[in-house]
Amino acid sequence: MPSNPARASERIGGVYIVPLRAFSDERGYFFESFRRSWIPGVRDMVQGNVSFSKAGVLRGMHYHLKQADFWLVPSGHVRAALYDLRLSSPTRGQKEMLDLGQDHPFGLYIPKGVAHGFCALVDSFMTYLVDEYYDNSDERGVRWDDPALGLDWQVKTANVSERDQENPLLAAIPEAALPR
Repeated sequence: MPSNPARASERIGGVYIVPLRAFSDERGYFFESFRRSWIPGVRDMVQGNVSFSKAGVLRGMHYHLKQADFWLVPSGHVRAALYDLRLSSPTRGQKEMLDLGQDHPFGLYIPKGVAHGFCALVDSFMTYLVDEYYDNSDERGVRWDDPALGLDWQVKTANVSERDQENPLLAAIPEAALPR
């Protein structure tokens, strides 16, 4: 089976968008969800996770100092948001919004230090791989609706967890706590 060529984001360094090619017939479909060779120079993924979100649920914005993610939405439709928080990044302060799901067959590689979140536009099932085992001390956040991020979620209302509602505004995060 041919390898899918990953496309580097034109906005945020280290982010890769991977087109997924489905093989389908009357019984359903099959596609490769991840190959290590698709994304150059990244560490091996060590843990897989699953998330189900009802329509209107918004998760984020989260970021990690040690962990990268690879997202895939095999069922449903989510609007993903990315914002580069890395102090040493030439693309610091850049943002990107992408739709992922069964009608938008892409995998999304998110490097450490890039804030990420998503809003489920319909009931959605997400799988994601990470290159570090879960460590709650590495869980950081910034408010999903912070005007400084300039993210246009294009949703009227969002169901956001109490934890994510309590994330600080970007201006309130000390520079020492931001990723390098």
